[in-house]
Amino acid sequence: MDVTRTLPADDSGLAAKTPLSVALLRAFRHRSLAAGTVICVVLALLVICAPWLTEFDPAKQSAMETFQPPSLAHPMGTDAFGRDMMARVLYGGRVTMLASLAVVVMGAIAGTVLGLVAGYAGGAAGFAIMRLVDLLLAFPGILLALAITAILGPGLVNGIIAISIILVPVYARLVEGATREIRSLPFVDAAIVLGAGPVRVMATHILPNVMSSVIVMTTTWLGVAALWITALGFIGLGVQPPQPEWGAILNDGQMFLTLAWWMTVFPGVFLSLFIIGVNLLGDGLRDVLDPTIAD
Repeated sequence: MDVTRTLPADDSGLAAKTPLSVALLRAFRHRSLAAGTVICVVLALLVICAPWLTEFDPAKQSAMETFQPPSLAHPMGTDAFGRDMMARVLYGGRVTMLASLAVVVMGAIAGTVLGLVAGYAGGAAGFAIMRLVDLLLAFPGILLALAITAILGPGLVNGIIAISIILVPVYARLVEGATREIRSLPFVDAAIVLGAGPVRVMATHILPNVMSSVIVMTTTWLGVAALWITALGFIGLGVQPPQPEWGAILNDGQMFLTLAWWMTVFPGVFLSLFIIGVNLLGDGLRDVLDPTIAD
């Protein structure tokens, strides 16, 4: 007797799709989500494959090749020190994109933990946490980042820490409000009655219900974090020479805008595409993950 089990097939003879594949197909029918995903994936592949796309060292100078316009040898031209712009833009994209991702991940983790504790515990502990959050929110974000960076000193790591601190209260506010609403629902009370401790309740019953909002906010703030990382690099408080980064490259090129337009155009285009891509991705995820938005 043949005991081999086969998946049910439709009229075309193909195996039926799993719920996950159906959900993914439905999600990627959303134009913003599909377009944002394509843009972000293409940019990520370009910066990851930089060693195979260009043979030049982004920090290597060549006095005989300064201000070379775009050509077959240098598709994005060269800068004031004869460095290949394509190599600098691609390698600099690694720094900007990874730094932006690190910012939102660190801010999301810290802010989510604070929001969960404040929303679940309430009382004096929740009041103290949220007043600290309000204090951080009272300062304009970029000014607070500049102040923290000035205290810690210039550098990419210090810039990431500074911008992460700015995002903590944003996540904490979101998660605290959602946690207070979920805390009063019957299934949470049932878990407590059955003996679940506070940590288990927050991790098992509350956190999964707020993760969709956290994910959407993370994609939305990823573009803002890229702008702030670039801004710190532009004014010299972020990445230090000769390491390439989109903000530092834009700062190098702004003095030669009329002489060598490619020094600002190409990093500006890549930065703009990245911000557009993550914003489209965030809009699409919001529409797909938010149950209150009708199809």
